[in-house]
Formats: sequence, C-alpha cells, structure tokens
Amino acid sequence: MSGRVARRVVAAVGVLLAAATVTFLLEQLMPGDPGVAVLGGAGAHPTDAQIAAIDHQYGFDRPVLAQYLTFMGHLLQGDLGQSYSLKQDVTTVISQQVGPTLALTLVALALAWVVAVAGTLLTAGRGRLRSSLGSGAEAVLAGLPQYWLGIVLLVVFSFNLHWAPVAGGTSLEGLVLPALTLALPLAGFLGQVTRDEFSGALEQPFAVSARARGMGEGAVRRRHVLRHAVLPGITLSGWALGALLSGSVIVEVVFARPGLGQLLVNAVNGQDLPVVVGITLLVALVYVVANLLVDLLYAIVDPRLRTPARG
Repeated sequence: MSGRVARRVVAAVGVLLAAATVTFLLEQLMPGDPGVAVLGGAGAHPTDAQIAAIDHQYGFDRPVLAQYLTFMGHLLQGDLGQSYSLKQDVTTVISQQVGPTLALTLVALALAWVVAVAGTLLTAGRGRLRSSLGSGAEAVLAGLPQYWLGIVLLVVFSFNLHWAPVAGGTSLEGLVLPALTLALPLAGFLGQVTRDEFSGALEQPFAVSARARGMGEGAVRRRHVLRHAVLPGITLSGWALGALLSGSVIVEVVFARPGLGQLLVNAVNGQDLPVVVGITLLVALVYVVANLLVDLLYAIVDPRLRTPARG
C-alpha cells in the first residue's frame, strides 16, 4: 500500500505540472494584452505608455519561454502570484470562494450515490419490467445536459412553484437545486455501472450461500450483493469528484451562486492568468487526491485486495 501511495504522489506532481503548463499555453493563445487586464481592462482606457510599462514590469514583453520558466519557478516555490484584477494573493482569493463550491460538490456526490443505490436496490434483479424501467431511467439521467437541467429545475421549482430561491445563495434552500443539477446525471452513470455488477453478484456463491442459511432476500441484497456492486462505482467516484468540481462552474453561473465558478469565468474573461492557474491546479489536486482515496477505499470495501498473494 505504501508503494502504491508513493507512486500516486509522484503521478500527482506530474499531473499538476502538466495542468499548469497547459493552462499557461492556453492563456498565451488568448487574444488581448494581459497588461490591459492589469490596468483595469479596456474600459479604463489605458494609454500605450501605461500598457508598455506594465508589460515590462510583469514581463509580458519577454519571450514566451522565458515567461514560462519564470512562471514555473514561482509555482514550484508555492507562489501562485497576485490576481491582476483583484490585486490580492491568488491563495486568498481562492480561499474566499472555495467553501461554497466544495459544499456543492460534496452534497451533489452524496446525493448521486443515494439516488443510484436506491434505484439499484429497488429495480435490479426484480423482474424484467422493473429492471428495464430502472435501466431506462438511468440512461435518461446520464444523458441530461447540466446546463439544460439547471434551467429546467430553476423554471419549475423557482419561477413556477416558488419552492426554491431564484438566485442561489449559501443557504440550504439555495443548495438543493444546484446539487440536484450536478447529482442527477452522475447518478445515472453510477447506477449503470452498479446495476451491472449487482445483477451478476445476485447469483454468486456468496449470495446463494447466504440465502441457504436462511437470510432474507432484502438482507442479502443490502449486506452482501451491494458491497460488491459498489466497487466499480467507487472507482468512478474519483473521476466524478473532479468532474463535479468542474461542472460547478456551469451550475454556479446558472444559479448565480458564489464560488469558484463565477471567479473562474471572470478570471478568464479578464485574462487573469494567476487566478485561472490557481483554480486549475486546485481542480487537478482534488482529482488526484480523490483517486488516491478511492484506491484506499477500494481496499477497505474489498478485503481480498488487502490479502497478500501467496506463492
């Protein structure tokens, strides 16, 4: 296990460096002068002399390779720089907005698992009609675009029924619809992979043996079959957490929620490279850590992975 963790840590460093490099190159390809963004944008009407001075001060007039080496040098020292538009340290800016986004992401992941497990227990292996309905519902959920789903939920439950606030906040009521928007498509994916394993595990020897000992069908499904069926879903959850964090950008814009989504959109529009890189690295870090935790959790759920192989 320690060797696996060490390899994951090395891979994590590589992923973070690659994410920073790709983000830097994409920002370089964007039209416009970052010096203008530092001076407050085109609306501030900076003069050519002011732009030239800022370009020289920040090194924007240097060759791209020199800018990249300086950028990576600061990054390796843990220096994410200062936001061009907000004039604050990037770490401070992100820390002020990361709380609502992480809350939304974790609630959506938990809700997706609840929906997926409930659907599997209620429909998998319970007759052809019920299984087909459950499988069809999962396929529909998995194919729902988050942007469209968010607008539909907003129109139905906020504008028509008035059950939820129109503009999302950090309250519990303002969290429900954004979390559902992220959770329902993910629940479709989790349900599909869980259902396949669940249906196969129902006829495995451990399930047949439990029934032979007099255990009820419901207990067999919950205590034995489900334990094996969730293993592929656990693997998928590592990817899902990173995907949810990325998808929160769209959801936070639709529901006007505070968080990293609004911050990232503003940073991209304003060519605020330090903020864009900081958020990108945070998403990559969450993805890597989540996959490491998934490896550990996988071994906890499946005891066979903790048993050393015998010659």
